[in-house]
Amino acid sequence: MIHVEPDAEVAGTVDGGRHQRLLRLVTERARRRGFPGWAGLVCDVAVTEVDVDAAAITLRASTRAQELAATSGDCARRLEEIQYTVGVGPGVEAFDTGGPVLMTDLTVAHQRWPGFEDAAFADGVSAVFAFPLRGGSIRVGTFDLYRRRPGALSADQFADAAVLADLATTALLTDAVPHATAGQTWDDLPGHYDDVNVATGILAAELRVSIEDAFVRLRAHAFSTGKAVLDVARAVLTHQFNVDTFQD
Repeated sequence: MIHVEPDAEVAGTVDGGRHQRLLRLVTERARRRGFPGWAGLVCDVAVTEVDVDAAAITLRASTRAQELAATSGDCARRLEEIQYTVGVGPGVEAFDTGGPVLMTDLTVAHQRWPGFEDAAFADGVSAVFAFPLRGGSIRVGTFDLYRRRPGALSADQFADAAVLADLATTALLTDAVPHATAGQTWDDLPGHYDDVNVATGILAAELRVSIEDAFVRLRAHAFSTGKAVLDVARAVLTHQFNVDTFQD
């Protein structure tokens, strides 16, 4: 099942009591962990409350302009990075369509997201659930959940995930504004893709092409060699590649 909107019964379960319960869980973890960043705490709560194995929050503006805000661990980080590398995946689709993307069994995806599915299988992931994040009418990113066993979210799990997606948006705004947390600032994965942005600029200058074209070449090389675009970017910055590698 892909890209399913919540029905009225599910939507009705997203009430104030549910919001308060999940917010309390996030704030309790903040006190226990000494505040590592709200976005990371939302990911942690998702893993325990929604019965998933991994979670990630990614800021998005386009396929190139995005930033990994927080993950629950290495699996989620790898799968967010592969979406960034190949330019497709449940998070990308949720952001583009503005609605949740619920893939309950990746074995029936039939190459809907080439490159992403193989990476998910390699990590033992069988189901993915992606929710767009909104700041007012503006989409600001996605909240992606990964599970090792196939199957749909229950009505309560979907409702919890929807509330956590709302809290994830608040977390992004809170982490990004220093005074919002009395001097505590972003402490999840700051500047995760900065190396990609710098490498893209270098290629654009040396090849005399646009930033968009340089990023396409960087991504194409990553895809063809089976590497993450972040790893290829770092290789460019450490002069492991000759610029001619990225010529047409």
